[in-house]
Amino acid sequence: MIYLSKQAKAQGNRVMECVLKVRRVFAYCLWCFEKSVKFLNKNAYIQIALLATNFCVSAKNAFWLIARNAVRFGVLGSLGFIVHLIGKYLIMTATAVLGFLILEEMHSDVAAVPVVCVLVYCVIGYTMGVLFMDVFGLAVDATLQCFIATEEMGIDNSFIRALKKFVTDTVESGDNQEGKHESCCACCAGCCS
Repeated sequence: MIYLSKQAKAQGNRVMECVLKVRRVFAYCLWCFEKSVKFLNKNAYIQIALLATNFCVSAKNAFWLIARNAVRFGVLGSLGFIVHLIGKYLIMTATAVLGFLILEEMHSDVAAVPVVCVLVYCVIGYTMGVLFMDVFGLAVDATLQCFIATEEMGIDNSFIRALKKFVTDTVESGDNQEGKHESCCACCAGCCS
């Protein structure tokens, strides 16, 4: 597309330039739509696992659950992005450093720094970091949806007191709105308020 755009500009073809600009905007819209569908699919599959409903019902439930709790999902999403980034590069760095130390210990006669080996360790560590953090992120998303769905359904949540207190404290300190997150039942009135 960039090549065609440069050729159209070089030839002075205004119509082709406009068509390519419209295509670029269309490509951005398509990218945004694709990201939205992937996000909805992931959350729909989590709902399928939690509630054992079909895909369409689960997608609708996931959408409305996220819409009703947008602040919670937004805070966790932004924190999750930061944790994902730090975790991915921390795993990569630790793999490269440990690999270098093991290589140096096993082959002490090597005088120069084995750059190629360290680069291979970086690639392996990055791949493992991405895979591990993707699984971790999915587990966090599933836990949050399970917690909020349990809370909204009014199920006895005595087994999630610590998580409820953590989420309530985090959201209250984040948006500073008093009385917004009250206890949902009498058994949690003392520990979650």
